[in-house]
Amino acid sequence: MAGYLRLLQICLVAPNLEPVIPDIAAIMGLAVCYRDGNVGKYGLENALLPVDTILLEVVAPVREGTAAGRFLGKTAGRGGYMAIFSCDDPVTRGRNANAIGVRTANVIAHPPYHGVQLHPRDCRAAFIEFNHTDGSDDVLGPYPPAGPDWQKFIAKEVTQALTGVEMQSPDPQGLAEHWGRIIGVAVGKNEEGEAELKLPNASFRFVRGDSEIMSGLDFRVADVAAVCDAAKARGYPVSGNEISICGVTFKLAG
Repeated sequence: MAGYLRLLQICLVAPNLEPVIPDIAAIMGLAVCYRDGNVGKYGLENALLPVDTILLEVVAPVREGTAAGRFLGKTAGRGGYMAIFSCDDPVTRGRNANAIGVRTANVIAHPPYHGVQLHPRDCRAAFIEFNHTDGSDDVLGPYPPAGPDWQKFIAKEVTQALTGVEMQSPDPQGLAEHWGRIIGVAVGKNEEGEAELKLPNASFRFVRGDSEIMSGLDFRVADVAAVCDAAKARGYPVSGNEISICGVTFKLAG
């Protein structure tokens, strides 16, 4: 199999899954494909919603002392929790990260799935995970963490794609270079002159901010105004084409 790397999943954290999951589903026109009981051993519950072939996950702590709960406390609920990449060889990518001082936090081995999670303190801003499932070189291939038939839950009438991730830092160029070394992607510039890591199915752009967080998600939608109206109806802050949900900014484009 040829080497590959693509964004597979973004994970957000909420104090509780309700009402966040039904609200995201209603506002963005998405459907829950799976709730993974395996995250219970980490003191969490979750739900996953496909955005085309990228999964949007929300986790919530169900007991004290979880990493996700500490994250919520540390960031006051701001920022995305994890960026998960499908790749050909997560073990080698994990070792390469270790070689530049990024520790492995957790290894998940549930054949045919294998995941390597890197330490968020070393990654800066958010967790990074590399994983591989037999057949996952196909963008519609199997992915056990999203359930046995996640593909059937793809809904594109409202939200068509998750196209980008915004990362914030007092030193955006430095964070971009650090993440670029970890995931093996060269830093470029987007049309706005921002540092960017471009993957086949999405891009990570790095902007200046007070703290290092995953600050936003970019979505392509069928009708920006309709999505904003749906968010307002459920009480979410809306500014222009941006909605604040679950600690990050959902940035909409038609």
